[in-house]
Amino acid sequence: MKIKPLITAISIAVVSASVSTFAAPTDNTRTLPVRSADALPSIAQKVSLNVQESRSSSIDSRASVKLDANTAKPADRMTQLIDEKQQAEENTAPAAVNADNMTVEELSRKDEQSDSTDDISEGQAVSAPSSSAADSAADASIKSIADIDGKKHTTLNLSNYAKQVNGATWTPNMKVNSAMTIRMQALLDWNHASPGAIDGGWGMNSKKALINFQTMKGLPANGKMDQKTWDALNKNIPANKPVLVTYTITEDDVNTNFATTPAGSEAKSKMKGLYYQDIKELFGERFHMDVRYLDKLNKNKQYKAGETITVLNTRAPLKQRINRVVANKADKTLYAYNDDKLVATYPTTIGSDSTPSPQGTFKIVNKVKMPWYKATVGEGADKKVHMLPPGPNSPVGVVWMGLSKPSYGLHGSPKPEGISRQASAGCVRLTNWDVLEVYANIENGATVELK
Repeated sequence: MKIKPLITAISIAVVSASVSTFAAPTDNTRTLPVRSADALPSIAQKVSLNVQESRSSSIDSRASVKLDANTAKPADRMTQLIDEKQQAEENTAPAAVNADNMTVEELSRKDEQSDSTDDISEGQAVSAPSSSAADSAADASIKSIADIDGKKHTTLNLSNYAKQVNGATWTPNMKVNSAMTIRMQALLDWNHASPGAIDGGWGMNSKKALINFQTMKGLPANGKMDQKTWDALNKNIPANKPVLVTYTITEDDVNTNFATTPAGSEAKSKMKGLYYQDIKELFGERFHMDVRYLDKLNKNKQYKAGETITVLNTRAPLKQRINRVVANKADKTLYAYNDDKLVATYPTTIGSDSTPSPQGTFKIVNKVKMPWYKATVGEGADKKVHMLPPGPNSPVGVVWMGLSKPSYGLHGSPKPEGISRQASAGCVRLTNWDVLEVYANIENGATVELK
């Protein structure tokens, strides 16, 4: 697929007390990539901390998008496209999609199928009026990821495996099993050295998260566990904090808008939102888990209201200003700083061999949640434009943060399990929950170094 990069920054122009729009300037473009196919990790039952899993990655397709910022124009074509789409949908009820209970193999096939049907040649991310119904539904998706208040966790009725995880402790020369691995992944998550989607296996993201944590604490950054590292991991964590907890599914959870993400831009444009495909995908992002690991922990569950499932007890919010980040392609890591203090690290995908990221220092120029996506399919006389609604399965995830370098930015991903194993069209891609943490703490004007 031939890629035509275009993109610009977004700013909000207030049109009235309740409605805002985004309009395109004549310069300063930024590119957002659409996800490419990625090989997703298998779940290891027993692992060694000194063994790095072999992960494969591939690029099925890439595209570019454009974000624009300037004085709003009263009737630009993008706004007309959004308005026309919303007006056509006013009397259309969203199709009901029941929560499924797919096997690991079925989930993998679903991911592979969706990856093979991308048809976007170029695109442009825009923002819908803040009063739109789709925008409100998309904000609910962000709340599901970011807001842990009110989500009741207990340690009642845990399985023996979950109890082993919660009781696991490190000792020199121990034989490491999956219970200890999950505890270490959780401790890294709690300390904001993100291992990405927690999966019960000690793969590349977990190993580099341990190295990053050691760097944060001024310890020898060798990726090996020792007493000083173990003590540092637990230093600011309550001694009785459980890793795995039980969670009772609520009516609100079940009544969330779910919809299978269809193949092709035209079909996607007919959706009310690019919502979670099912309740397990929602819980995977909320609890920072690979959906396959969630599935393994909760075999034979129906995911109905009132049912209790086992999930990861996730980290508390980061309460550190971020005014500088370093995105290192070799490390596949985003390093977040408060001045010279390293406060958090995140696994990331940065560019690819065919569309490498530039080297240099730039600035954050805009921060946008839940943009719409103007997808262009085909070329010449066959070119068509489709407006894709926002949602966690948007090609750019839930957040876009544009850089002063044209065609580049930081953003989320609809494929959290593929972070560090996929490729991007030059941008910096994180899981939706990690990019939301950066978004909540980074300043406009913050320095971004790409290397």
